[in-house]
Amino acid sequence: VQLQASGGGLVQAGGSLRLSCAASGRTFSTYHMGWFRRAPGKEREFVSGISWRSTSTYYADSVKGRFTISRDNAKNTVYLQMDGLKPEDTAVYYCAAQEYYRGSYSQGSHYNYWGQGTQVTVSS
Repeated sequence: VQLQASGGGLVQAGGSLRLSCAASGRTFSTYHMGWFRRAPGKEREFVSGISWRSTSTYYADSVKGRFTISRDNAKNTVYLQMDGLKPEDTAVYYCAAQEYYRGSYSQGSHYNYWGQGTQVTVSS
């Protein structure tokens, strides 16, 4: 499957962005999806995950209450609504897909497919 992330940009602190991740392939609806980010000079970190039926969602503590993950299986797309953005949210954001749930959404090694990333820059 191929993943294409979009929606990044430059926004002021307190602003909002919505990231999208469009997937190719007919089996998208069965994949567990996640968002990760990598800030300059830092390790990649988990941001959010969603189960294949949207029954379960997960968030890193740093974004809980500000970010919302969702998906539309009819459109083969997963979203990340980011509100209340802070300068520390500046990073390249990546979407990723797990073919089979491997017990965790936060472990990057559990994902089979990755998108190319979209840059989010939050100015103070």
